[in-house]
Amino acid sequence: LERGFPVMASLEAAAEHERILREIESTDTNCIGPTLRSVYDGQEHGLFMEKLDARIRNHDREIEKMCNHHFQGFVDSITELLKVRGEAQKLKSQVIDTNRRLQDEGKELTISMEQLQQCRVQQRNIATTIDKLTHCLPVLEMYSRLQEQMRAKRYYPALRTLEQLEQTCLPKVGQYRFCSIMAENIPKLRTQIRDTAMTQLRDFLESIRKHSDKIGETAIKQAQLQRSLDSSVSMQPRALIGRRSRKEAATGVGAGIDSGGQGGSPVSEQDSGILDVEDEEEDDEVPGAQDLVDFSPVYRCLHIYTVLGLRDVFENYYRKQRRKQARLVLQPHSNMHETLEGYRRYFNQIVGFFVVEDHILHTTQGLVNRAYVEELWELALSKIVAALRTHSSYCDNPDLVLDLKNLIVLFADTLQGYGFPVSQLFDMLLEMREQYGEILLKKWNLTFRKILNQISLSPFLSALFHKLPFPKKLPFSEFVPKVYCQLKEFIYACLKYSEDLHLSSTEVDDMIRKSTNLLLTRTLSHCLQYAIKKKNVGLAELVQVIINTTHLEQSCHFLEEFISNITNVPPDTVNATKLYGTSTFKDARHAAEAEIYTSLNTKIDQFLQLADYDWMAPVQSGGTLDASDYLIDLIAFLKSTFSVFTNLPVSIHMHIYSKDSGAYKKM
Repeated sequence: LERGFPVMASLEAAAEHERILREIESTDTNCIGPTLRSVYDGQEHGLFMEKLDARIRNHDREIEKMCNHHFQGFVDSITELLKVRGEAQKLKSQVIDTNRRLQDEGKELTISMEQLQQCRVQQRNIATTIDKLTHCLPVLEMYSRLQEQMRAKRYYPALRTLEQLEQTCLPKVGQYRFCSIMAENIPKLRTQIRDTAMTQLRDFLESIRKHSDKIGETAIKQAQLQRSLDSSVSMQPRALIGRRSRKEAATGVGAGIDSGGQGGSPVSEQDSGILDVEDEEEDDEVPGAQDLVDFSPVYRCLHIYTVLGLRDVFENYYRKQRRKQARLVLQPHSNMHETLEGYRRYFNQIVGFFVVEDHILHTTQGLVNRAYVEELWELALSKIVAALRTHSSYCDNPDLVLDLKNLIVLFADTLQGYGFPVSQLFDMLLEMREQYGEILLKKWNLTFRKILNQISLSPFLSALFHKLPFPKKLPFSEFVPKVYCQLKEFIYACLKYSEDLHLSSTEVDDMIRKSTNLLLTRTLSHCLQYAIKKKNVGLAELVQVIINTTHLEQSCHFLEEFISNITNVPPDTVNATKLYGTSTFKDARHAAEAEIYTSLNTKIDQFLQLADYDWMAPVQSGGTLDASDYLIDLIAFLKSTFSVFTNLPVSIHMHIYSKDSGAYKKM
């Protein structure tokens, strides 16, 4: 066993060495480090080196055998290679010669090719430049057009150009510096356009505020013309309205232009203001109120603010400014009541204001709406009624009140033609009718007093009767026809006020009769009482008053017929007001009779107290008695006194001459 273990160990070492040798032969030299380390770690290092030397010798012998076997082929290859080198030298010299000739001959071509290459580069640059300019030129042209539009103050097309420039053109060529400058200027230009449009709007608002008087005057004149035309010329206002409609339609088309339109302005670019009336082609036509005003600043500003997305701001500003102007227009002058011209100017301004608002309402889409205009009109109506009530209360001239009434009617008819409700104005005119009646009563009071003071109460001698063979004295004095004529004039004055108030014939008749009753029962009655009661009124004048009132009482029937004829209302209409003239004149006559009784008694007392008479009759030389001087004077006094009672009614005669009368008892 002891001899067997070394043998087995040597066999295993030999096998391990063989394995290491194979691994060294088959493994990359970079990876043999671990293998060699395993050899040095073992105890058979010398034995391994021996085997390694033996393996190297074996390989050397194999290499030598292989070299000996292939040496003749190697020599042949070297010989062939030497031959090839000679041929290669010849070929090289030929190639060098050919290259030299080619270089000499291709030098001009190279120069031409370089020139061609340079031309191609220039051509490519030119094409690129043209392409870029093709994109940039529309931007520059549009910006130039924008500048021209700004200089020409055509701001709406400028704004459309600005929008197209920003949204379409600049995004295509936005990498250039001038595009950046343009983009930076766009907000500034928008602000400039907005401010300029607002300035023009302010100028327009100021212009229509100053010229609202003229606008209203034209509208009222047109309404008055249309109201006064008869059927023979009815085609003229229709032609006028047609012309006005055409102009409004043209303006409306301008106002309603599509916001996507390019270039043109929706309306004329003229400055705001009032147009010249003399520019009208038809000199015989009254221009429409809207024809006097250039509304283009409003339309232009509206479109500009709409495009800018600020329509609400513009609407609020416009309405606020117009409300302020409405308050100014509705504030009357303190001396408006002094002349009719003051009222006319006041009404003209109001009509001008609402004519403009009505036109804006119908030619713009939502700038003002019906509710806004109605709100303004309600405000205006309340202030107008209050102002007229205040200022008309100062008026004491019936002619001025009548002219004011006609002016208010024309004012109401004009605005009613534009669709504004005016019932409150007519209600106020009915209220003013009471004031007008009071002013008339005051005027006729002075007229009756003047008649009583200036006209003699002696019997009236008619000039017509002088032409007859026997001129006759009328029993009444000139006072009767004068008073009757004045009563008719009063009725005519009342009728004039009732015209154009849209009242029925029955209402007019009732109004006239009530006013006439006030004239009879209050004014004329007081004047008669004044004439009867005043001092130094003789019996003859009192007697004439009785006669005059008797005939005036009889004329009341004709006065009723006169009222019925002018109002076309039969006097027997149910609930018709009756005249109280009969009772008025009866009261005056009774007052005159009582004054006669009092005056007669007073005169008798005065006569009896004049002197001391000898109550005994004087005795003549023949022994006869003559009447006393007292009796003779008394008879003469009674004769002269009772002679004035000749034309009195029989009833008064009987009362004066009766035994029960105070005068008879006193005598």
